[in-house]
Amino acid sequence: MNDLSSNSTSEQVSVLQRQVFSLLVALIVVSGTLTVYLYRQASLARKDYEAIAPQAQQVIGTFNQNQQLLVSFVNQLVAYAQLHPDFRPVLAKYGIAPNAAGPVTPAVTPKK
Repeated sequence: MNDLSSNSTSEQVSVLQRQVFSLLVALIVVSGTLTVYLYRQASLARKDYEAIAPQAQQVIGTFNQNQQLLVSFVNQLVAYAQLHPDFRPVLAKYGIAPNAAGPVTPAVTPKK
């Protein structure tokens, strides 16, 4: 009887070894597939960035050129809101707080 249980135990160990080996192979395949997928996505993202960067630089340059005009326009809106209190909710809606202290600067500034 001891011989029978010993044979069964060695058979179970053999089955477990095959299962562990097949799981390791599956893990390697899944890891390799994920690595290739992420590499491909990084490559596509890099190409997209290189294609969009000149256009973004052009938009940022135009914004920087027109920034003084925008500040002047916002200051005119604030001056109008000080004379017409019913216009203040419109400024509040867009995050422009009327300051009596001085000129208003835009809330969002571009990063280079």
